Amino acid sequence: MPPAISAVARALPPHYADQEALITAFRSLWAAEHYNVDRLEDLHRAVQVGGRHLARPIEDYAKLVSFADRNNAWTDAATEIGARVVKDALARAGLAPKDVDHIFFVTVTGIATPSIDARLVDLLAFRSDIKRTPIFGLGCVAGAAGIARASDYLRAFPDQVAVLLSVELCSLTLQRSDLSVANIIASGLFGDGAAAVVLTGAMKEANRARGPRVVASRSIFYSDTHRMMGWDVVDGGFKVVLSSKVPKLVVENVGGDVDRFLGSQGLARKDIRHFVAHTGGPKVLSAFEEALGLDPNALARSRKSLRETGNLSSASVLFVLEDLLASGEAKPGDRGIVMAMGPGFCAELVLLEW
Repeated sequence: MPPAISAVARALPPHYADQEALITAFRSLWAAEHYNVDRLEDLHRAVQVGGRHLARPIEDYAKLVSFADRNNAWTDAATEIGARVVKDALARAGLAPKDVDHIFFVTVTGIATPSIDARLVDLLAFRSDIKRTPIFGLGCVAGAAGIARASDYLRAFPDQVAVLLSVELCSLTLQRSDLSVANIIASGLFGDGAAAVVLTGAMKEANRARGPRVVASRSIFYSDTHRMMGWDVVDGGFKVVLSSKVPKLVVENVGGDVDRFLGSQGLARKDIRHFVAHTGGPKVLSAFEEALGLDPNALARSRKSLRETGNLSSASVLFVLEDLLASGEAKPGDRGIVMAMGPGFCAELVLLEW
């Protein structure tokens, strides 16, 4: 039997600003330099985000001048919210930190050595022999990829427990001097949040009944697309690379990618009841719907998450998954597919079965 998802938890920072307050703040920041402030506002409203949670109070961001300032703030906030969401996920799974054998940590919004997972070992009283795998750079795809890699591990060690932690504090990567369309869109789209997934191997029978089994996964890499999404590392930190061609790539490729993946499992699209898609933005979600011929309501949870919290990079798809699990909508025998895309450019597909 394959590994299972025993619990998913999500967490948001305590500071919140609705999109109109954020538009006002950005207008004040960029009005003197941007040739068309009305266009800036149009771009922010076009991403269909109602508001976002922030790692720091909005008035603190002006004080974070250097990359070091922002990254230090990231480390502190990531440790706090990471500890909180892992404790919640373990409690939901009926497990304690001493039960965890391996922790996978994914992020693309800050760097720390020792990494955040290492900082949680003493803080949460994990065992001293816990295995740690910090992963940086997968971006938005890392929530789905993290489930896949943790599941791969548990297939080799079916008597063990793995935790996936995603922490993304996108607000702390803001480049104030970058007036590119990509940065303006990113400043209106991305938010802050964290999620944790507890996965149990097949031999952990007591916990397997809590959630879906991870039946299979597939990674897809699209050649010659490395400038489609990512960071340019500049003196001021992480400068966003974001291509307008992403929706076109989704439309042209995802349908065939999903069909081939499902076909390898003896399945077809009609066998999938639940589609859990990363909240890449309204155009990306529409492209998923077009590529897969989905009902307009099939990605309602993804659109709701985008509207309420923005795109949380790797945590986004885990927020949508938690919403599905909490709803009780999935029934025994149902199948679902988790879909995310990110820098590379690449995609990750994960097949779930209840």
